Amino acid sequence: MPYSAALIRKVRAHLSGDGIIAYATESCYGLGCDPRNARAVRRLLQLKSRPQSKGLILIADRFSRLRRYVLPPTAEQSRQLDQTWPGPHTWLMPASRHTPRRLRGRHESIAVRVTAHPDAAELCRVLGTALVSTSANRAGLKPLKTHAACVKAFGQGVLVLPGRVGARKTPSTIQHLLTGKIIRP
Repeated sequence: MPYSAALIRKVRAHLSGDGIIAYATESCYGLGCDPRNARAVRRLLQLKSRPQSKGLILIADRFSRLRRYVLPPTAEQSRQLDQTWPGPHTWLMPASRHTPRRLRGRHESIAVRVTAHPDAAELCRVLGTALVSTSANRAGLKPLKTHAACVKAFGQGVLVLPGRVGARKTPSTIQHLLTGKIIRP
């Protein structure tokens, strides 16, 4: 669903003010913020009761928006990425030296995905940036799947965007790019 110009202006203003948004993704609603905004990332981690050490996933509509956070992939690695993107496949890639610990946690890698979900991809495209993307739930609870559930759970603390969750029943696959190991099927 294309977002209206008025809603995009509202989202931009919200994100620039350290805001958190909830938006539809492949399998559930996601919570996100501008990955460059340290205060917003801290707020998101507090809201979820998620330890920073775990790290976060970044999504984008195209790989070029993720390049600043990762080391350049080899030609073979690029072929692997191209085989799964866009789609519900998250890759753990070596983090660039500029990637803050608040995003990668205790890891030397960062989780990134080029999403195929039309709403999430459109959001990244019109905002011109990657977004933090973590399931819309507090630690230990089930991910939320509807706009209404997000509004009920997070109230005014999160700007909840309209959208429809994709048909996928499980979260994205997570795979380590260097080892090929599947972390989450």
